[in-house]
Amino acid sequence: MDGVRFAPVILAGGSGTRFWPRSRRTRAKQVLALDGSETMIQQTLDRLLPVSKAEDVWVVTNLWLEKTVCEQMPQLAADHILSEPRPRNTAPACALMAFLLEKSDPEIVMGVFPSDHVVTNKARFAKVIEAGVRLAAAGENIVVLGVPPTRIETGYGYVEQGQELTPEAEDAVPVRRVRRFREKPDYTTAEKFIAAGNFSWNGGIFLWRAQTLANAVREHAPEMAPILETIVAAHGTPEFDRVFAEEYPKCENISVDYAILEPRSLKGEARSGIFCLPADFGWNDLGSWASLHEHLGSSHDENVLDGPTNGLAVIQSKGNYVYAPGKMVALLGVDGLVVVETPDALLITTRDRSQDVSKIVKLVHEGMGREELI
Repeated sequence: MDGVRFAPVILAGGSGTRFWPRSRRTRAKQVLALDGSETMIQQTLDRLLPVSKAEDVWVVTNLWLEKTVCEQMPQLAADHILSEPRPRNTAPACALMAFLLEKSDPEIVMGVFPSDHVVTNKARFAKVIEAGVRLAAAGENIVVLGVPPTRIETGYGYVEQGQELTPEAEDAVPVRRVRRFREKPDYTTAEKFIAAGNFSWNGGIFLWRAQTLANAVREHAPEMAPILETIVAAHGTPEFDRVFAEEYPKCENISVDYAILEPRSLKGEARSGIFCLPADFGWNDLGSWASLHEHLGSSHDENVLDGPTNGLAVIQSKGNYVYAPGKMVALLGVDGLVVVETPDALLITTRDRSQDVSKIVKLVHEGMGREELI
């Protein structure tokens, strides 16, 4: 990309509790094949390789998933897969990689990519990422990819866009300044966002030079910076694992949005240096069983029978999602259900409540003490 070195960082530390009981600590959403034969993290790597080199890709995961991630991503060097000794959310993970990459090449452009999203238009994805990398390389710019909203959604944060910049070429990816980041809204507020026309969903994809993010951490999260610098100083030495395990948990458990992007945006759209490019490449975060139904089904009312089954019998039923491998499934007079069966657990809920499955996981774990089901 015009001589710009690009290092994608795939974040794969989540537990994927909203896809319980299929997802567990050791086989979270990102290492499951929810959309085709490849797992979510394998799909993430596949769409990044056309715009980067495998040797420049990094993964930040957790100790539960480390072995599986290494097995699923043989293209990557083992030392490019880092496992957090304790989950601390996205700010410490992103900041650690910024300090680590800054040490070797301050000018390298670092991209942050969740490991569990779906992209249907890979060619458009590549074009948008290449445009974002060039913009991020041009100074202290921060680039966020904003997903064009398709519905009133309260489960995502929003990006409020400001001034539109005139593209140099007719087919260039459009660029707008970011006015501010908005937290997950209630329904009425989300309705207003959609009506305003200058809001997009925050898909969690960011681009910046390593030094740009490292300096932003020093400015907006100064208590975190020395902790990470201590860890990075030990990288490549026999002491790294010990230092990482001792120091990393000291970082605040906070997202990069709250720690860096929101305070940076308060400088105003003309001074913050934050820009938004459209994630108009068929993005879906598959954030719940309901969104998986939406992704796999051709209509809201379609019954989706996922996985290898022994047939489906339906009478007066619509809009259901069922995962019951090897079973004959019969639906009689039910609408909008989610039914997921594994060898040791059965989930029955509605599509409307599927965002709350993590509450069941908490109940099973903390309220019932069923550690083996987590």
